[in-house]
Amino acid sequence: MKILVAGGAGYIGSTLIPKLADRGYEVDVVDLLWFGNQLPQNIHVIKKDVFDLKESDIEGYQQVIFLAGLSNDPMAEFSPSMNFIYNAAAPAYLAYISKMANVRRFIYAGSCSVYGYTVNELYDETAPANSKYPYGISKLQGEKAVLQMSDDTFSVICFRQGTVSGYSPRMRLDLIVNTMFKTCIEKEEIIINNPSIWRPILSIEDACSAYIRAIEASEELSGIFNVASGNYTVGEVADVVKSVVESNLGMKIKLTIKHLQDFRNYKVSIDKAKNVLSFKPIHDVSSILNDLIKNKDLFKDFANPKYYNIKVLEAIKK
Repeated sequence: MKILVAGGAGYIGSTLIPKLADRGYEVDVVDLLWFGNQLPQNIHVIKKDVFDLKESDIEGYQQVIFLAGLSNDPMAEFSPSMNFIYNAAAPAYLAYISKMANVRRFIYAGSCSVYGYTVNELYDETAPANSKYPYGISKLQGEKAVLQMSDDTFSVICFRQGTVSGYSPRMRLDLIVNTMFKTCIEKEEIIINNPSIWRPILSIEDACSAYIRAIEASEELSGIFNVASGNYTVGEVADVVKSVVESNLGMKIKLTIKHLQDFRNYKVSIDKAKNVLSFKPIHDVSSILNDLIKNKDLFKDFANPKYYNIKVLEAIKK
């Protein structure tokens, strides 16, 4: 099977694509390479904007995965216009030409941030999506755009992902667990803005498992799926990070708790993904930390701007 991955040189793609190649898939990547290219040399990478692709470029692929776009709230708020272009219009355009090129399945990387601030209950995919911020709004728009194209010949699977964390060859230090780990090593401290806020956390290894399950699901399947390794309060994440770092690295970590207001609060049910896709996460915050500790020498230059998406975007927009 031939698969095209838009944004495949990014954080998730750099971990996912070698796994797909190991399963025998022929994978090509289209990416602007804002964050460089840490993919294996045998992966064909096309440096191109999604909007420069034509239907003829997509012909011959059985599946297309959209991992591109602006990936977090700081990037969206820095450039709302780019946010809506690349998170809403870009997946819509790519899905459209993919369908015209007879691609059988389109997989969209969405976000649980579409839920916004929720009451204290578990949200499934039928719950209201009420984000009032550019990133969450744009991810919902992209999701709706691609999903409306699904039919008997064009399967569309949309993931509402928890906050992904863990080690990747294209490393990021602006994600909750990764950031806490960095501040532990750098300052022997974890700063917690609001310990009561809920977040679904998604190990990057479990994220890769979700994409594999989607790729290998029945061709007739379409829909929206929450994917997470587990739901945690921010305070609980900090406690786990502190415990694992102190136990494994012999450090003493200080907790600084601020109790600031946060307008994002959500925990999600992944029952649908479990029952329909057979997505069964096997990781948690502790295993994410163990993987970060194992690979810490590979990203020890914490000041490197390439580890922070907003810094890369700011440099591009200068």
